[in-house]
Amino acid sequence: MYDSEIKVLVKERYGKIGRTGSSCCPTKGSCCGNAPPEEISKNIGYSEDEMNAVPQGANLGLGCGNPIALASIKEGETVLDLGSGPGFDSFLAAGRVGPTGKVIGVDMTPEMINRARENAAKGNYSNVQFRPGELEDLPVDDNSVDVIVSNCVINLVPDKKKAFEEAFRVLKPGGRMMISDLVLRQELPDRIRKSIEGYVGCICGAAMKDAYLDAIRSAGFDEVAVIEESAFSLDFIVGDSIDQATDQSQKMSAEEVNGFADSISSIKVRAIKPR
Repeated sequence: MYDSEIKVLVKERYGKIGRTGSSCCPTKGSCCGNAPPEEISKNIGYSEDEMNAVPQGANLGLGCGNPIALASIKEGETVLDLGSGPGFDSFLAAGRVGPTGKVIGVDMTPEMINRARENAAKGNYSNVQFRPGELEDLPVDDNSVDVIVSNCVINLVPDKKKAFEEAFRVLKPGGRMMISDLVLRQELPDRIRKSIEGYVGCICGAAMKDAYLDAIRSAGFDEVAVIEESAFSLDFIVGDSIDQATDQSQKMSAEEVNGFADSISSIKVRAIKPR
């Protein structure tokens, strides 16, 4: 499948989530996962205080980690949130940068941008703005941000190398990047790898761990390090992506399913743009 086709389908799925304000739909085979947003967020590292600090509807349980917790965001800094969705991490970052700082959220899905802007208005956030754009062509000036965060989004980008090159471009010298994302410890079964449902659910778009880290280094980043790594439950994948992906061909054996589940890791990666 071409990169342009993947983007259209990803945009359609996340546009639907943006319109409905939920990653769960009432019919099986549509977009209903097995865990509510609050449970997902708690299990991937968000506190009750953080979940209660954002406007209702900003947390849809779409992440795979909490990059804000490890980003060491300081008052007065400019933070860029790649794939900001309805604004959950952007609003948490806004509380840390304070009134003298600024947060920019970028998302390619118009429905998510609209929802994030509505949430910003509900919460009276004057230091947050949301811009439509793609991660491979960021609507952000060169050398203009102090910190980049991203939560389970770059795995959806077909050209990850270009996304990291853009992140490098917009960071100030000495700026830092903290990403939560899904990577693979072993190659996926061919029938899963070719599934667009699996791609939209962040599974098939995930790169092998070493290739992912190499893409960050090749963009120019220094001090690339995995700060945390853990197994990622299939229950937290967006939608029924697992079921739909495996149902597209013959059923997988129990051994295959267990091996597949062990293939996915959630990692938090920190990197620095050299001075």
